[in-house]
Amino acid sequence: MVTNERRRFQRMKLGKPLLGMMDGQSALILDIGMVGAFIEHYGAMMTGDRFKLSFRWKGQEIAFVSEVRRSNVIRPAQDSQATVSHSAVEFIEPVGDSSTKLQDMMATFVGRVLAAQKANASADSSESVAILFQMGDARRSRTHGFLMYEWDGKKWTCTPTQAGKQPRNGFTVAAYEDEEDLETLCRAWESADEQGRTMIRLAAELSVNSAKK
Repeated sequence: MVTNERRRFQRMKLGKPLLGMMDGQSALILDIGMVGAFIEHYGAMMTGDRFKLSFRWKGQEIAFVSEVRRSNVIRPAQDSQATVSHSAVEFIEPVGDSSTKLQDMMATFVGRVLAAQKANASADSSESVAILFQMGDARRSRTHGFLMYEWDGKKWTCTPTQAGKQPRNGFTVAAYEDEEDLETLCRAWESADEQGRTMIRLAAELSVNSAKK
């Protein structure tokens, strides 16, 4: 089950929204991450409302029981037009193997964005981030927990932790990730813009999620 811990979501803004369904009603997914999404939909919703959000990726359905964290009406109902709202939702429980499918989708999306940003960082940095997507590392079976890397603007602090929470200024990854790769990832963070850092956090969440399996 996906944790419902209240935390700062890392979401990627989609260049082209995904068409989704909310309990059978159409919706547009504008941003998406490993633990939630930002959607545009008809009607008004309240914090705490739950529904099934589904969409398709590579011809397969991905679906989660989702809960509204916040919602705003962006166009009130008028004449024959229905109310339109924007809502931030958290994924509470996957339907079937949707978590695995979502991880595959996010790895693809994040990889594409990082590749496009090679001009702003070294090729080695992009390749290092890609290593976080690899599954089946031999060290995974004997290494537990996570490592939280925090940047204060001058130096990094690395702290072992049992929580997979992403810090505000840095990232958390599975403890089995290679030290040299993480060193390169830190250098990439230092030179990245805000979008690049969001992509690094999303890559880190993929690492954390794979360690929880």
